[in-house]
Amino acid sequence: MVLAMMRFTLPRDIYYGRGALEHLKELKGKKAILVLGGGSMKRFGFVDKVLAYLKEAGIETQLFENVEPDPSVETVMKGAEAMRAFEPDWIIAMGGGSPIDAAKAMWVFYEYPETSFEAIIQPFSFPTLRTKAKFLAIPSTSGTATEVTAFSVITDYAKGIKYPLADFNITPDVAIVDPELAETMPAKLTAHTGMDALTHAIEAYVSTLNSPFTDPLALKAIHMVFDYLPASFGGDMAAREQMHYAQCLAGMAFSNALLGIVHSMAHKTGAAFSTGHIPHGCANAIYLPYVIKYNAKCAEARYADIARSIGIEGTDAECVKALCDKIDEYNVKLNIPKTLKEFGIVEEEFKEKVAKIAELAVGDACTGSNPRPITPAEMEKLLTCCYYGTEVDF
Repeated sequence: MVLAMMRFTLPRDIYYGRGALEHLKELKGKKAILVLGGGSMKRFGFVDKVLAYLKEAGIETQLFENVEPDPSVETVMKGAEAMRAFEPDWIIAMGGGSPIDAAKAMWVFYEYPETSFEAIIQPFSFPTLRTKAKFLAIPSTSGTATEVTAFSVITDYAKGIKYPLADFNITPDVAIVDPELAETMPAKLTAHTGMDALTHAIEAYVSTLNSPFTDPLALKAIHMVFDYLPASFGGDMAAREQMHYAQCLAGMAFSNALLGIVHSMAHKTGAAFSTGHIPHGCANAIYLPYVIKYNAKCAEARYADIARSIGIEGTDAECVKALCDKIDEYNVKLNIPKTLKEFGIVEEEFKEKVAKIAELAVGDACTGSNPRPITPAEMEKLLTCCYYGTEVDF
């Protein structure tokens, strides 16, 4: 098989292991802005640690706090404004996916104040970054892997749409993957982020852009999630550490192989219903088995590879079924509902909105690398299966 020229990009340095945060003492620079979420990093003492290490490095630091979950375009613009006033040469983002994603987008508007949000929605259309600052990411959750990816998800609340921004320019320069931060996650977040990581790895493995560079990372991540997620969910900190690394490997895989329609569906349903937000990892966990059944028509052998790599035996079709059963079984262990109905989405509202959501999901940036093409009508059918828990037989 002859591959056209492709690209594989990771952060230049990944520091990992307990106490990896100490690397900040070695950082070379004058000023850093520290972008944070809702305050858990402060409560657990990690912000003080970071500030002390940066002080030791002789770096002046300013905080930009309270980035909301699912960060908005407004927050991004506010952060960029703070950066333009402070002029940091390091942007450091610490916390869950939200502050890191927001900081990546802020970076663009810090360096290019005249650009617009509309100008960067198109994947891989960003201007060249690092003219003013480098980027360092410190994740506290074990799911999004945004510390090693070329992606950022920003929500336009006026339109009710989540935009996955994509460009190798926003791959961080440095990632610090310190499991001590992940020890602070509550059980529910551990479950959702863990299933997000599993979805990343499975979608990367079956993506149309999978490659010999991404496959080993995806398979290893899948293996680790199945091995360690239940114990991590139960509060075992040695397992929690392994999950922190597994999600990072999954991120390396999908940042380069891209994703599929599980993510398209999660992006477009997350903020769509009046009953409240569907957490991203929870949405992925619900949709994953249904999407595997839909995609198996085009990617059965790839899913069977995954199943065999975790010890499942049988024909390709049997392996795919057993893989879906195993995911269902994990969702039960992790208290994740099997359907959108069970999650609590109101039937009337679902019926009213599903056609529009299906259309938006097909248009999502993640749909292009899904192994089986999908039309809005098929997407509507698939979402309906996910709502009622019916069989995917088309």
